[in-house]
Order: sequence, then structure tokens, then C-alpha cells
Amino acid sequence: MLKHVLDVIDLLDRPQATGDLLAGHLRSVLDAAGPPAEGPKPEITVTRIEGESGGTDFVKITVPGTRGRSAGGDAPTLGVLGRLGGVGARPERIGLVSDADGAVAALAAAAKLLDMYGRGDRLEGDVILSTHVCPDAPTRPHDPVPFMDSPVSVLDCNREEISPEMEAVISIDTTKGNRLLNHRGIALSPTVKQGWILRVSDDLLGLLETVTGELARVLPINTQDITPYGNGVHHINSIMQPCVATEAPVVGLALVTQTAVAGCATGASHETDIAAAARFALEAAKDFGRGVARFHDPAEFDRLVELYGPMTRLQAPA
Repeated sequence: MLKHVLDVIDLLDRPQATGDLLAGHLRSVLDAAGPPAEGPKPEITVTRIEGESGGTDFVKITVPGTRGRSAGGDAPTLGVLGRLGGVGARPERIGLVSDADGAVAALAAAAKLLDMYGRGDRLEGDVILSTHVCPDAPTRPHDPVPFMDSPVSVLDCNREEISPEMEAVISIDTTKGNRLLNHRGIALSPTVKQGWILRVSDDLLGLLETVTGELARVLPINTQDITPYGNGVHHINSIMQPCVATEAPVVGLALVTQTAVAGCATGASHETDIAAAARFALEAAKDFGRGVARFHDPAEFDRLVELYGPMTRLQAPA
């Protein structure tokens, strides 16, 4: 996985970084791995979206499974999202910014899955991975350290990155600009579904400990963090924003540090931590597709709704 991380960073760390450049790389990985397998083929698409502060390229990769929905099977589909404002902040900052880590992890995981697909190691369920590429995104003030902004809105990101086929979502995002979790590595959030912050998945905690070889760290989130951007309240960052746009359970996979690091800082990406995040996404895709990793307890969720009512109002724009 580290090889794929380094390849992706090399392509993203330049002013000319585009979605087409990354899509071409991913197609070359698939082609080099072996002859096409029978059944549905992987799909790689690039969509350009323009906003008030510029534009960005959304890259989406669909890797079909042997029993996936795309093949008419019953194995569930996992979504893996690389969340960020931009991979660069030119001309204000030169180089790959810390905020790019989520995109790198998602694209590296996609490259690994395509390589596996070409070699004949196909997962049971479909996996849909998505992120966006912008080498010149704006920055904005934030406490305790500045954040990267995005040339397009969070609404645009959710619209382009989230697919109705996703039956669970892993949202990977740099989450270093806070003082809530003083640890370098990766951390898992509680599961969020339709406005409810649920307990942390035991299955995913086990995967996290297997991947890192360390005790699992949990990212603390609160109700404000799972409400839509633009409502005037503080959010830890955009890691949980996919939960406002889907009925599927969502978990955040945060790349974290011991100290508060600005999202627009350069020289702040730790390749081995990004590789660990990508490996977690891959292992979660394996186990979710074969039905042995649950993001939440459906019966417990239904009981909460029965007792206290739906919380979907937290998903609605202010």
C-alpha cells in the first residue's frame, strides 16, 4: 500500500495535478495487473465542477465484487470517500498540503483494489471510492489553526461523491487542526446514521487495531459535527458531512497528530499514516462485502427510533 501512496503523492504534488492525471494512473495500474476478468469491469470517471472560488475534478472509481450489486449479487456495497478542501493551496502555499491526506488515502486504496482486481483477487462486494483533485484551493481562518477551504461547496462534494448504491460509508479526512485527540496516526469515529450518533462499531475497532498494531483511538464527535455546514455552528471539520446526505451508516476515519497542525500546512503529511488509513479502508471493504463487519446494530438503531423518534431533522439544511 505504501507504494501506491507514494505514487499518488508524486502525481498530486504539482501545480498541474488534475483528475484526468490520476484517472490515467489508475487505469495504468489496472492494465498492468493482468487481463480483464469476466463480469462487470471497474469504472473510473472524472467530473469537473466549477464553484465561486475556482474548480475541482471529482474522481470516482467503482470496483465490482464477485457477488456485488453490479453483478446482480447480494453482497453489500461500501463507499470510501477522501474528504478535503484541496490537495494544494497555490499560490499561497507551494507543495502538497496536510489536507490532501484523505484524497491520497482514497486514491491509494483505489489503486490497490484495481491492482488486486487485475490479479484475480476480487472482493465479494462492490466498492465505490471517490475524492476530488484541486491543486489551488483557497484557505480560511479557523480555531485553533487555519483550514483549507474548497472551491466548491460541501453540498457539491456530497452530490458528486456519495452514491445511492453505498450501503455504508468510510469518510477519510485529515483531522489535525484540533486539540481533542493528541495522538499521531489514525482514529475512528462513532457511527452516524440518519442524525443519530451511535456507539463505535466493535468490528471496525478490531480492524483498526489489526491494521495499526496499536490500541484503537476514537475520534470524539458531537451533534454539531453531524449537522450540515453553513448553519453558523462550529464543526471539527468536514469529516462527518457525508452523513447529512445519505441514509447509510457513516464512520469517519481521521488522520490525526499529537499537536494541532493547519490543514494548509505543507510538509505535514506522514506517508505511513496515510498507508494505514488506506489499508483500513481495504480491510473494511473485504469484511463488509462478505458480511462479517457491521457498521452498526440495525436492531438497536430501530429501537432508538422507536423510543425517541427520528433524528433526520439534523440532516436538513438550516
